[in-house]
Amino acid sequence: MSLFALPPIPDVPVKGETEGYPVRRIFCVGRNYAAHAAEMGNEVDREAPFYFTKSPAHLVLSGATLPYPPGTEDYHHEMEFVVALGAPVFRCTPDEGAAAVYGYATGLDMTRRDRQGEAKDKRRPWSLGKDVEGAAVIAEITKAAEFGTVSDQAIRLTVDGETRQDATLTELIHKVPDVIAHLSQYYHLGPGDLIYTGTPAGVGAVTAGSTLEGTVDGLAPVVLTLGDPE
Repeated sequence: MSLFALPPIPDVPVKGETEGYPVRRIFCVGRNYAAHAAEMGNEVDREAPFYFTKSPAHLVLSGATLPYPPGTEDYHHEMEFVVALGAPVFRCTPDEGAAAVYGYATGLDMTRRDRQGEAKDKRRPWSLGKDVEGAAVIAEITKAAEFGTVSDQAIRLTVDGETRQDATLTELIHKVPDVIAHLSQYYHLGPGDLIYTGTPAGVGAVTAGSTLEGTVDGLAPVVLTLGDPE
């Protein structure tokens, strides 16, 4: 028996299923679109992806209304294509990585950009910028077989109806099978692991009262509304 009860991590709804997808870990790929890296003043590393993580406890489902977070005056949206794994892989090949995918979803990697910038300047971890309560947003998962091949699907985000991000999945520098194969060199990956694959150009600040809607062709949209600060 535990000393106290913890709030449950939400199961992510799966299209066509009555049971949800439980989340174990959240990995995020940084600078995986060249145009986004350029707009942030960074070079693209085409040799290998790099990662940061978010706490599963900070995951929220699409449709949530959350307060504007504390400790920032520059909260940014980052629209992402999310991979949900459904089989264990370790030190796998790209083909084996692709076969381990359970499904895909739209997601938001919300970021305290001012806190992230300070951490970069001081060569410190990005946790205060990235691992924010409610900052990993995800919509319903569509199974991989139904979604089909990852190719030129459009990935877009609007804020209050205004388009901010507009790209295609062909712009991913490190493709999904390669990301899984690379990450599996360092972790025993498996069911319950989500991979946010990076954001295209067009990131920017949002304010209290903003409504964000992100789409990827063939997937359920992800929606987030920001309320007043607590």
